[in-house]
Amino acid sequence: MSPREGQDGINLELTPEQKMVQAAAAEFVDKEISPKIGELDQSHTLDMGIIRGMAEQGMLGAPIPEEYGGGGLDFISTAIICEEIERGDGGFRTLLSVHLGLNSLTLLAFGNEEQKRRYLVPQARGEKIACFGLTEPNAGSDVASMQSTARRDGGRYILSGQKEWISYANVADHFLVFAKTDRDAGHRGIAAFLLDRSMPGIETRDIQHKLGVWAGSTGEIFLSDVEVPVENRLGEEGEGFKIAMYALDMGRFTVAAGALGTIRAALDASVRYANERVTFGQPIGRYQFVQDMIAEMVRGLETSRLLVLQAAWLKDRGVRNTRETSLAKWHATECSFQAAHLAVQIHGAYGYSAEYPVERLFRNARAPLLYEGTTEIHKMMQAEHALGYRKLNG
Repeated sequence: MSPREGQDGINLELTPEQKMVQAAAAEFVDKEISPKIGELDQSHTLDMGIIRGMAEQGMLGAPIPEEYGGGGLDFISTAIICEEIERGDGGFRTLLSVHLGLNSLTLLAFGNEEQKRRYLVPQARGEKIACFGLTEPNAGSDVASMQSTARRDGGRYILSGQKEWISYANVADHFLVFAKTDRDAGHRGIAAFLLDRSMPGIETRDIQHKLGVWAGSTGEIFLSDVEVPVENRLGEEGEGFKIAMYALDMGRFTVAAGALGTIRAALDASVRYANERVTFGQPIGRYQFVQDMIAEMVRGLETSRLLVLQAAWLKDRGVRNTRETSLAKWHATECSFQAAHLAVQIHGAYGYSAEYPVERLFRNARAPLLYEGTTEIHKMMQAEHALGYRKLNG
């Protein structure tokens, strides 16, 4: 599966190290997540023991260099981990997206040495949980409309505002948040800050009554005159938008890779059910309509995997990949939702019941079409790039 160039062309086979990563992640999911997830989902319970297990496995710092407490793995291995974890449940892959993709990898790219030692090292080791605060009640796709402010006061900033739909906000130790230092400068007036839960003025709470991701955590962050030292600013004033866009490139990659896990879970459950369920004297898998739905899942899985691999290959070589990552995220999440939808259809009335896993897959697969850039945002990005209106990798 690793796109390595050789005499016979591109080699898509996993390396021995990547096979070890895959086997370890799959074993963890089969032992620690799959047996529990149905009950955890129905009871809306976040199992911190599973998160501690992910940390012990090195998943929370997989691609972070060893010198900063990580595993030093490549992005293909990181994609494998995301896929396997989402095969267990999308809520735990979401943790990888915010803690690792949006926060830690961004801190690795833009943080100074002191910031990396103070924040990145414990995050990579899994000793601290991190989240990412960009979205606000009135600022989603339109980042420049954010209302959170950061006022400079000598050697500190005073942060005020609210962040909405922040995964793992209520259990995070560290926060990477964005606020405006200049209200009139649009996206050029945004700065990024590293916050610690111990700072006075930070309040978080969970969001209730979500459609899905019941075994995960989604919350809000409230900032009330939070005093943040200048040395906690990530990058310079005015660089916040650039930093956020870099973070989204990383986060979107983990979302795309994770979507493969939902497609696989939906396909596996559907194949199993189609071979077991008998109507009119034969397994329903013998019917052409059911075969058509299975075939659609297979196509979605294989095409999505190739796009994820393309993005991973570019990331491993340090090549700008905004276009490729956007395309992978758009395609893989759409295929994931379609696979979950088809899985419910194949299961019939049972697919509407929590007795089978496809009901949970369907609910969880809806959120990725919204976060990290809606489907419509990614379509616009791809179209404007093709039309020459913008250069996504420029």
